[in-house]
Amino acid sequence: MPIDQKKLHRLVESIASGKFKTEEEMLITTINEIVGNEAIDITGGRIWKLNAQTETYHLLYQTGKIEKIDTTFQIDIHRYPILDLIAKQRTILGKETISALRKKGIFKYSASGVGGRKKIEDKYYYDYLLALNSHKIDEDFRINLNMIATAITSQIKQRRSAESVNYLKADIDKARQLQKSILPEHEFKFHDYDLYGITNPADIVGGDFFDYLEHGEEQDRLGITIGDAASKGVGAAAEAMYISGALRMASGFEIKIVTLMRKINQLVNRIFEDDKFASLFYGELSTHSTGLFLYANAGHNPPIFIKAKSEKAEFLQPTGPVLGPAPNAKYHIDSINFSKGDVLLLYSDGITESADENFEPYGDEKLLAKLKSLVKLTTKEIALGILDDVIKYSKNGKYSDDMTLVVIKKMK
Repeated sequence: MPIDQKKLHRLVESIASGKFKTEEEMLITTINEIVGNEAIDITGGRIWKLNAQTETYHLLYQTGKIEKIDTTFQIDIHRYPILDLIAKQRTILGKETISALRKKGIFKYSASGVGGRKKIEDKYYYDYLLALNSHKIDEDFRINLNMIATAITSQIKQRRSAESVNYLKADIDKARQLQKSILPEHEFKFHDYDLYGITNPADIVGGDFFDYLEHGEEQDRLGITIGDAASKGVGAAAEAMYISGALRMASGFEIKIVTLMRKINQLVNRIFEDDKFASLFYGELSTHSTGLFLYANAGHNPPIFIKAKSEKAEFLQPTGPVLGPAPNAKYHIDSINFSKGDVLLLYSDGITESADENFEPYGDEKLLAKLKSLVKLTTKEIALGILDDVIKYSKNGKYSDDMTLVVIKKMK
């Protein structure tokens, strides 16, 4: 069963965010926890550290069920051009060519860049290389390794900037006003559909956003999107504003959904630092009599679709990975059909992961039950009813994240 990428990121982030004297101690502890986690299916790992003076990577740490490498072994960055790809793609898979490593039984390898990047002779190299072993090294494993490296890099950068970051009030006020500018009005009507969206940031500014995007002069289609930049504060708000702005620009052109998702993913990968990523759900309502709704889901929480007559619920699962870490990721579209009274709920993980004082999350089951109890009400009553229930549930809890909801209901 595929690993939920956002949960994997959060797991690694929670491990790496502990109290460590050095970032190397943090890296070693994190790798040990990952290798020891049976659900992730990683059998061993190595951490290589860049020495800019000698222009080599030396072995910092190794663990797992593989024969140990000589601790004095070094990788000359100029002898292995494939290292150049890591600066561009972060994670690579390949066949091992270093004889010393092949003798240890390493024939296939995975490698990810972690930490900052240093420039050596007009090329960039990561501070660390993270090499992990698995029984199955394939594209899914590469994406999961990318997510692990992204989470670790994020924690390293936070450690390095913790003492120097000092948010000025004026800058935060500007960021708050900018973020408000990307959010549409709560209520919206399109053809036979009522919509209501709301976001409740955990901080002054946050990484959640939603939008309604009218297409073309005939306005026979409406794009609905919800996204979550996986960070907090001003940085997340900036990423959210960029993605929202790119989507608004794209809505003026006749772009197919798959092409749109692919281009947005490439933009996020190119524009933002390599520890940033975002989940995004994008769908299109139309005036078609069948109630057709086409969508693509880039690693976002599966929206819940409830049929009014049968009360049957369907979760709209991801149709591609989160935006950012994998520039060549592929996406596909799926569809549902609305009938009168049907409801679609889009939400961010701040809803389901809000926890009570015992650290129990609100969860999918409570959300589904609450939605079913409200499904006959208006979109505004549904959205506010769920938000109020989540806030009451988590009022004594320690964890908080941005909360965003968009409710779509077919009225005729």
